[in-house]
Amino acid sequence: MLLTELDHIAIAVEDLDQAVEFYRTAFGAEVAHREVVESDGVEEALIKVADSYIQLTAATRPDSPIAKFLAKRGPGLHHVGYRVDNCAEALEALKAAGATPIDQTPRPGSRNTTVAFIHPKGVFGTLIELVEE
Repeated sequence: MLLTELDHIAIAVEDLDQAVEFYRTAFGAEVAHREVVESDGVEEALIKVADSYIQLTAATRPDSPIAKFLAKRGPGLHHVGYRVDNCAEALEALKAAGATPIDQTPRPGSRNTTVAFIHPKGVFGTLIELVEE
């Protein structure tokens, strides 16, 4: 089994501070980690739930994937992050199974992780992020 656990559920939001405040007020949730990922043009706030996260993510520039998603679909579920022991191995296994990678090789992600994205086509319509801690 390549998947070790659910790393995060990513929710695209227009206003990150407003979303963080809602989760704090509604659920008593506190941000465990907040980071700007310049290479992706996003800012994220991670709310820890057991050993996984809710990743609230907002665009920092108009050409980012989150900005494009929000313009096309509005706020909502963006992707699911699956934790794996070896991102390169998991990426190759998905390619072999017929999945279409967005990232041809793993790359640096937030929290000092290694990540790779898989296109929703071929994996039942859900954008998947492989996350190696």
